[in-house]
Amino acid sequence: MSAAQMQPVNFIETPFDGKSKIDSQGVGTYNMTFDFEQSVQGSGYFMTYRYIQLPSPGTNQKGPMYKDYAHGSGTIDNEMILNADVINYIKNVGCYQEWEAYSCIVAREDNSMVYSPMTMAIGNGYYARNPIRYDSLLKEKTYIKNYRPVTMMHHQVEYAKAVDKEIDVFVKDKQYYYGDPIYQGVGYTSMNITEDVTDGMVHIGVLQGEPNSMSKTGYDIPRTTAWRNPMIEIDENYIGTFTINKRMLLEVPYKLVVEEKDWLSCCIGGCDTMEWCGPYNPCEPCILNPPMKSASAPSESSYFVPEMRGNLS
Repeated sequence: MSAAQMQPVNFIETPFDGKSKIDSQGVGTYNMTFDFEQSVQGSGYFMTYRYIQLPSPGTNQKGPMYKDYAHGSGTIDNEMILNADVINYIKNVGCYQEWEAYSCIVAREDNSMVYSPMTMAIGNGYYARNPIRYDSLLKEKTYIKNYRPVTMMHHQVEYAKAVDKEIDVFVKDKQYYYGDPIYQGVGYTSMNITEDVTDGMVHIGVLQGEPNSMSKTGYDIPRTTAWRNPMIEIDENYIGTFTINKRMLLEVPYKLVVEEKDWLSCCIGGCDTMEWCGPYNPCEPCILNPPMKSASAPSESSYFVPEMRGNLS
């Protein structure tokens, strides 16, 4: 793959899908925050489903994802905190533009469930005279993805008699750009588990895709970053009664440096006749009204320096 093929033009031209608005001071923001807290204690039948899909900053593509599912009959004692943030900040600094953005999901759950068949009379009609019997073994699943760094972690418990679990997850896609021009970011994906499972099946999995083309990630080039061809693969299965402690963290920094043309070629003939020179233009009219990039525009060279660090235990 050539360097020109690896250019992530979209994130520079339309930061966060164009939703950030520049004010008279040259500052723009786009923020979204979701907070969720719950405390549930009781007995009977229960089913829960939670799903969050955030965008990857500066693109129209998927970013951090969180999915949680549980069901069973018996008793439950659950405490949970869930937070999702999308932050986008743009500021004009002279002839340049500074942009920082991230999408982040944080979840912490303490869940204790004990299975038992439950028979319940509901309402005052037919089901009051004919009680419903619920007999469902316990199931719980937590699934997180981070699309740009091509990372996935998965934890699931099935057919259990009892589950006592604490789990913390953290998924973040952070990016920063300044008109030097340097584009850099990092993808964090973390899952920590402490649990006791009685007479059940436990599955724990981790996949890390090939990051050689991080500036064109899994949603751009599936053949190079598909989940089916991972760099890291962990597949653990336990059947029976177990105490499990697991700490997993994948951190994938990436950096792209774009070589720009001399600034005089941009505006010396005026904005109408200017030649494309990259994600910024060094005069105010051009910043406010950038031209469309033509098919004959010169290609920009770039290089990508992948780096990974983390721990799995």
